[in-house]
Amino acid sequence: MANIKSSQKRIEIARRNQARNRQNRSEIKTIIKRFETAIAEENKESAADYLKLAEKRIRQAESKSLIHKNKASRKIGQLTRQFNEAF
Repeated sequence: MANIKSSQKRIEIARRNQARNRQNRSEIKTIIKRFETAIAEENKESAADYLKLAEKRIRQAESKSLIHKNKASRKIGQLTRQFNEAF
């Protein structure tokens, strides 16, 4: 553990940010899994809702530099292609 007060504070802030980032990434993964489940069940309305929500959350994560912009675009393209091929 750091001895300097400002260093201790930075460590705590880094832990807090890490927890928030982990939560956001987990939420995106969960939405994607629900989207894929809806496609497997051939539920178009539910899949469309999850696709819209996934795109929104991925774009938010991209704007906060949680994920790289190219990865965000690639993931949205993959999900959209899955949706279009399924229905």
